[in-house]
Amino acid sequence: MSTNRAHGGDPMDWFDAAGATHYRRLFASTPAGRRLLYADMLSETARIAAALAQCGVQPGERVLCRIEKSLDAVLLYLACLRYGAVFVPVNPAATPAEFDYLLRDAQPRLIVLDPHAGPEVAAVVAGAPSLTLAADGTGSLAELAERSAPLALEHAAAAVAGAVAAIVYTSGTTGRPKGAMLTRANLASNAGALARAWRFVPDDVLLHVLPLFHVHGLFVALNTVLASGASLVLQAKFEPQAALAALEEATVFMGVPTLYTRLLKEPGLDRRSTARVRLFVSGSAPLPAETHREFERRTGHTILERYGMTETLMISSNPYDGPRLPGSVGPPLEGVAVRVTDAGGAAQPQGVVGGFEVRGPAVFAGYWRDAHKTQAQFTADGWFRTGDVGRLDEAGYLWILGRAKDLVISGGYNVYPKEVESELDAVAGVAESAVFGVPHPDYGEAVTAAVVAEAGAALAEADLIEAVRSRLSAYKVPKRVLLVPELPRNAMGKVRKELLRESYAKLYQPH
Repeated sequence: MSTNRAHGGDPMDWFDAAGATHYRRLFASTPAGRRLLYADMLSETARIAAALAQCGVQPGERVLCRIEKSLDAVLLYLACLRYGAVFVPVNPAATPAEFDYLLRDAQPRLIVLDPHAGPEVAAVVAGAPSLTLAADGTGSLAELAERSAPLALEHAAAAVAGAVAAIVYTSGTTGRPKGAMLTRANLASNAGALARAWRFVPDDVLLHVLPLFHVHGLFVALNTVLASGASLVLQAKFEPQAALAALEEATVFMGVPTLYTRLLKEPGLDRRSTARVRLFVSGSAPLPAETHREFERRTGHTILERYGMTETLMISSNPYDGPRLPGSVGPPLEGVAVRVTDAGGAAQPQGVVGGFEVRGPAVFAGYWRDAHKTQAQFTADGWFRTGDVGRLDEAGYLWILGRAKDLVISGGYNVYPKEVESELDAVAGVAESAVFGVPHPDYGEAVTAAVVAEAGAALAEADLIEAVRSRLSAYKVPKRVLLVPELPRNAMGKVRKELLRESYAKLYQPH
């Protein structure tokens, strides 16, 4: 393989390198047979940028996109990045009410909408400046770009190199979504760090099956490819058999834990089908230790788990060379500092559980139009409060025990859900579990678990409680174990524990 050339400073460095070095290299391909060289990517994004300019968009102004995943959607993001417009991605599955809130909050100069989104969605944007872009590449944006002469972009973004590049809305599980402002410097520093940490080189081929409205698919995947001059195979969505077939031409795969559990259900997943891949990465939600071990047994590959947030991009990663520990998200990335603090903000020693705080070049610029929430999220000395609870071990590895808001306080004792979930997941026949607190008249909160059984497994609540009783202190043992067909999740596979708490809020109330 050729030498890694991961660039930093500003994303324009990536495009300059593409023009100088990777011009005739393949940038992206699709299952339908579409192939784009880096030269094509540069010319097409220059045309899209020209179309944005004709619509009155200036560098620094927002372009909100509610479109399906496609290669043209990738090009629109890259055009915004090259031009200096602020890219605002929206989940195309958002309800009209959710979309209306995001639209009013973001106040974009231009909206790009899927023409097939439906009349209720179209009504939300009625009267606002908008263009359309369909998954097949058709639409008014494509037509305008086709008629436009490529915009000279060599210096278009230079004046705003430290400015906001994207506003990505958080999932909103604890209230209204907040728009995290990520700067060009944030994106460049994190992509460069990941490309170096994961040994990305121009010969790499990433199989891209993730959504484009989240930092995982947009920045961890696309930006790392760009920063190293690699290429990608773009699939519109994850289909296990199609992904398995495409691994024959890929060297890297990035997924969320649910994608790995679905791959493990495919009989064809083995050492032969994954022989060309050098790296499997997992993130966006905790990877069950059993999934980690079973994937290694079947394929010979040890999944590399990493940790990040919308507001910080990637924080830590298990090492490319060195132990990849199941249940850990590895040491902090280069340039990133993590400290563990108690409720009063005092730093904790290694091995002691506390809240994670982060400082580094990828930490966001703040929440859009919300200075109060921004200030509340940072400490007086400038560290970002992640809201995650865990510990830092002697080897420098981070171990996440859950979100601070998911901490269960039962009878005055702190119970960290991850610890209980790990024991439940280790019981034969358990596919996955989620532990959460429910109001209890005696304990304040009762440790409660929802468990999904493996196909064909016969589980009983009493047996599951007994199985973990000898491995956990009495106050950590679930008072109830609820057998459910599936766990509620958001679009990136994170379990929505607030829905579990709502559903079972009256579980322990006297009848």
